Amino acid sequence: MSKAFIAATRFGLGARPGDLEKIGDKPEKWLLDQLAGPSRAFDEIGRLPHSSSVFVEVQRVRRERRDAKKAGDDIVKNYGKLVRRHYIDQSNVRYRAAAASDTPFHERLVHFWSNHFAVSADKQPIPAIAGLYENEAIRPNVCGNFADLLIAVEQHPAMILYLDNQRSIGPLSKLGKRANQRRSDQEFGLNENLAREILELHTLGVDGGYAQTDVTTFAKIITGWSIGGASDRGRFADGVPGKFEFREAIHEPGSQEVLGRTYGQSGVDQGEAVLRDLAMHPATARFISTKLARHFVADEPAESVVDVLQASYLKSGGDLTAVYTALVHAAEPWHNNFAKYKTPHDFVLSTLRAFDHTPESPRFIVGALDLMGQTPFRPGSPAGWPDTAEQWGGADALYKRIEWANTVARVVGSRINPVELGDTILGNAFNPESRKAVSRAESVQQGMTLLLASPDFQRR
Repeated sequence: MSKAFIAATRFGLGARPGDLEKIGDKPEKWLLDQLAGPSRAFDEIGRLPHSSSVFVEVQRVRRERRDAKKAGDDIVKNYGKLVRRHYIDQSNVRYRAAAASDTPFHERLVHFWSNHFAVSADKQPIPAIAGLYENEAIRPNVCGNFADLLIAVEQHPAMILYLDNQRSIGPLSKLGKRANQRRSDQEFGLNENLAREILELHTLGVDGGYAQTDVTTFAKIITGWSIGGASDRGRFADGVPGKFEFREAIHEPGSQEVLGRTYGQSGVDQGEAVLRDLAMHPATARFISTKLARHFVADEPAESVVDVLQASYLKSGGDLTAVYTALVHAAEPWHNNFAKYKTPHDFVLSTLRAFDHTPESPRFIVGALDLMGQTPFRPGSPAGWPDTAEQWGGADALYKRIEWANTVARVVGSRINPVELGDTILGNAFNPESRKAVSRAESVQQGMTLLLASPDFQRR
């Protein structure tokens, strides 16, 4: 395989016609140029509303829905339609942007971090703001410092709502003490969800050396991290509706100890100080480096490449562009093999890019990914979607891919010669046996289906 193909497929989102020639014999430069300068967002992304305005809209309709349940009003249906419309619009723009992107490495990194810091649209009202969370918290920070990315994510309303931190009340806070005076059986109100997932999934990893006491103490530190317009019970409160709000009245006061270090800061600074220290912990560097290597190199990446990434992470103080640069310059990602099996997400995007096609129908992409089991923004848990072939292989999964490939070949690819397309987007990675099978197909549609279902196209 040429390095141009590897750059386009393993680092990028799949080659479009002409991409391999454009990359040429300077694939490293092509990749690193995508990391320079400000984030170049798709125009349609910039036209989406801000999550705070959507939050206000959804909250209003939710209140009307609660009232409507008693009155039997149609507003109950209107809430579902509103949330669904925002979800479809954001999902459609996300995949249209990726299909048309001239900076697919940058776009893949956005998707990687969105999955690392996963929220799930299975929980209301996340479907209405999941795509906006990606655009507001992740996209602007994807080439910056990991600590800044971490803080932006943990303070975004989508993450706070998803893990219920707006409901977390410090036992010794003003509100907590009043409540606990009336409840002698147990302490009232502390929620450990966000603290636990930050330690286990976002920074140190499950084997990162923290204890349950660290989870509990950290949960106390981030009490008060809430949302304007939403109290601990979901009612409207002070602050700018739909934006991060620190609520002193429910924040646990005093110094706290996490991982052997004492944090005496007051207010929101206390939690931010913990996050910055977690960002520079060696266990975090190892965990992040391993996930990047697994995504870009192999399901079981060599320790050598993880070591290189970890060293770059720590030396640069968590500078993500430095880590990506070390990845691009490492030997392992350029090994001449199909090391990774495409997720449905990768398969759909690489197909659209192969046809140089951005579908107009807002339900086309969502329907395809739903069919193949990777519905946008619905990983089902804070752990995000799996990144190994074990999850996405199997006869039934392959059948669904072939079924969708056949539909796409009929709708989009009927006027394209499949052999010529294979030569264009795969280059010398187009196996001679695969090429022979495609050339002998009984129809253009069948040939296109064989191309899309071939191991050459299914792996990266």
